[in-house]
Amino acid sequence: MRFSFILPVRNGGEYIKECVASILAQTLQDFNLIILENCSTDGTAEWLQTLTDERIIIIPAEKPLSIEENWARILAVPKNEFMTMTGHDDLFDKNYLQVMSDLIDQYPDASLYQTHFEYVDKDGKFITNCLPMDEQQFSHEFLACFMCRTINSTGTGYLMRSKDYNENGGLSKEYPNLIFADYALWIDISLLSFKATSPYKTFKYRIHNSISKTTNGEEYQKAFEVFLNFLIQRKQNEKIKMVIERYGKEMLLYHCESLSHRILKTPVANRKIAVKEFIEKCKQYAETLIPGQHFQPLKIFRIKIAEIFDRSSFNRSFFKIYKKLSS
Repeated sequence: MRFSFILPVRNGGEYIKECVASILAQTLQDFNLIILENCSTDGTAEWLQTLTDERIIIIPAEKPLSIEENWARILAVPKNEFMTMTGHDDLFDKNYLQVMSDLIDQYPDASLYQTHFEYVDKDGKFITNCLPMDEQQFSHEFLACFMCRTINSTGTGYLMRSKDYNENGGLSKEYPNLIFADYALWIDISLLSFKATSPYKTFKYRIHNSISKTTNGEEYQKAFEVFLNFLIQRKQNEKIKMVIERYGKEMLLYHCESLSHRILKTPVANRKIAVKEFIEKCKQYAETLIPGQHFQPLKIFRIKIAEIFDRSSFNRSFFKIYKKLSS
């Protein structure tokens, strides 16, 4: 076999049944499906035991693991030459693997492969297409698109050589809830050569109460800090350094704004950081990531207003009322 689908799951509900069905329906059958079951309590483990397809390999966890720990198991499992990871709620069109195989034949020197994809809702209904992507994209170009928010990227659906995944250490457990871990991995693997992207849409990414949406502000901030340290290390690459110098300020301001509001919405009892502290951290990040550039986040209205609302419990209560009335 040439390909491996890898599916970590805990409590997959009905979604995992749809996901597995979409994988087994591939027109190109040269694959196995490795399921990393994580002590589910909703009947997922029992349902998996009813599957008889010989291409399916189920590896149960000995004890309940965090999401970081379960996905980290990908490193240790035997994999075929090429691998792709998926969340239990995502869907593959039946030609996904064939399109990927053709893409590998077209670009044998690429180190990362992808197709275009669709966003769907919790019921699998179409929401929108991903933004268009270049057929060939180098790592610094991918980073520039990320920083300028001109690319849609998810943690699943990419395909790479298993050897490259292992040698790069896979998805780092240092990122809380694996937030930003996928971006770091795609940057590193595309640094080996380049990313090739098919114009065909063969993948569906489901938008609902995902980890990225439900992660609280403090955990998100911690993950962002890990990612910034990663970028600082990658500045040794001259092209990446140039991209960071050009677009790093824009990225920092965007995330300073979005994470300030995410922290503000996180109950004080569930966080140890105030919005004001995070803004100060962003200033420190800027000094290291983009030294010498004029970085004044409090001049951005939405950042300033988040800091004001977070000054007292009364202000935070007023903010909640305002959000309810304006939603």
